Amino acid sequence: MKTQESPRWLWAFVASVLWMFALPATHAAGGAPRQAEAASPQVKALQRAGDAVVALRVTATEDATSADSLGMRRSGSGVVIGPDGLILTIGYLLLEAETIEVITQDDRTLPARQVAYDLATGFGLLRPLVPLRGIEPVPLAGVAGLVPGEPLLVATGSSSGTEVGFTRLVATRPFSGYWEYHIESAIFTSPPVANHSGAPLFNRNGELLGIGSLFVLEAAANGTLPGNMFVPVELLRPVLAEMQSTGSTRASVRPWLGLSSSERDGHVQIVRVDRQGPALAAGLRPGDVVLEIDGIEVATLESFYKQLWKRPTPDAEVELTVQQGSETRKVRVQAVDRLRTLRKPAGI
Repeated sequence: MKTQESPRWLWAFVASVLWMFALPATHAAGGAPRQAEAASPQVKALQRAGDAVVALRVTATEDATSADSLGMRRSGSGVVIGPDGLILTIGYLLLEAETIEVITQDDRTLPARQVAYDLATGFGLLRPLVPLRGIEPVPLAGVAGLVPGEPLLVATGSSSGTEVGFTRLVATRPFSGYWEYHIESAIFTSPPVANHSGAPLFNRNGELLGIGSLFVLEAAANGTLPGNMFVPVELLRPVLAEMQSTGSTRASVRPWLGLSSSERDGHVQIVRVDRQGPALAAGLRPGDVVLEIDGIEVATLESFYKQLWKRPTPDAEVELTVQQGSETRKVRVQAVDRLRTLRKPAGI
């Protein structure tokens, strides 16, 4: 469902649906009085949450290496989390951005600047160059106390208004991404939402739980269940001030090889090599299987990344034992600081 101006009736309806989803089936029919009572304080909070959602349009810099996987033109969502118009989104939308535009729900298009990109968490921050008027920031919340099956709300922004989708919590667990990324806690939901990039995930009180990152085929750990992965805002709290002050975090300064990998049959297999990354220069190629890093066996993406990130400096030399076809060989890779490889707009 969509709304241009987030009318009160819509959010009353959303609150009612969320409340009914939360009731046991045997009590749903007889829960109308409780529903009305409970929905009433939710309406304002949910309306505030909806009003804080914006659409984003991003154009990457010329010859941006991230365009190979993300494209030159990107679109997604963000949500206002600060009284000064600070917007939180997923960081990959902002990678090597030349221009950033914020589209509000009253169809204003405002230029914006990147405030921060944090490689470690995956969050991005931006701020419009023109003040946002009349938008109240959303409060942040944790997932503690939520249980699998909990009804949740996903909101995506566009010039035609906010699109509201309902989903449910499946699990919270560690997540390793193919792009040299790992977090100890991620939120998995189902059914999936298509326009997930930067989409805010709210609880039924209109509090922000996470930011949309991916569509996943296995939202449940023990079987195929299509859904989404959200980065929890609990990871933002400890680093928000640092991100605003420095544009990133200390945890983001770590070795980067320029590999996209997957777990297959108990091994780490390379599926893509960045065209300007150090792994390509070292002779690694898609299909290679990584067996060891510095003589330590690695069978999962998590163990691979954690062994790589143990180094105190990002520009360390790394020795990989890889299987290339029928041959097993050792390859030395001169790692780099990923943040230093990203292209910046002219004049920055």
